[in-house]
Amino acid sequence: MFSVRPLRIWQHVPRRTLSTSARNLPSAAYTSPKQPQDPSILSTPEDITGNQKAALDAALRVDQAGEIAANYIYMGQLAVLGKDRVCGPLITEMWDQEKKHLDVMNKLQLQHRVRPTMLWEVAKVAGFGLGAVTALMGKEAAMACTEAVETVIGEHYDDQLKELDEMKTSHSSIPLLKEVIKEFRDDELEHLDTAVLHHSQRAPAHALLSTVVGAGCKVAIELCKRV
Repeated sequence: MFSVRPLRIWQHVPRRTLSTSARNLPSAAYTSPKQPQDPSILSTPEDITGNQKAALDAALRVDQAGEIAANYIYMGQLAVLGKDRVCGPLITEMWDQEKKHLDVMNKLQLQHRVRPTMLWEVAKVAGFGLGAVTALMGKEAAMACTEAVETVIGEHYDDQLKELDEMKTSHSSIPLLKEVIKEFRDDELEHLDTAVLHHSQRAPAHALLSTVVGAGCKVAIELCKRV
């Protein structure tokens, strides 16, 4: 019923180079020490419909929960593979990006007055468990976990961008939000690239593992939209 299709996204969205200046990224509006006093980062649109507001709330609630889970997945992987001379630095680099993602999503949640998911603690436990268990299965399995998760997240961000394209508002926060989501999507797909390049598809029972992890992510997304 569920399947993951890493190549569909991987081929359509080019990787950003690691040399991209952090100051030029959309997320810098939220992470810069000198944040501008701008409505795009300080307020939420008042000229959208109730249904659009509900969709915006659900999107940001899921995104925040997803970044919590991602942080704990990498925490679990690093607890097992932190001393590996190849995987340790890779996981650390990806985790550092996820820390920034979560910081920005926390600010977006406050800006747009979105209720966080009640599954906050579940996301932490499940994320850490998934990261640690797949890492215990081996380096390739840990990378397969990353591949499956980031495939679903990349598709999810693409779906959100389509929804935001249909949101008609004069408020400057929505165009900025779209650019932030594009940035984070590209980060996640960069993680997918990294996992594939480091032999995720050599993991034992790769197809089964990808399907199970991907299905779990999709169920979690639907739950966090509502709870």
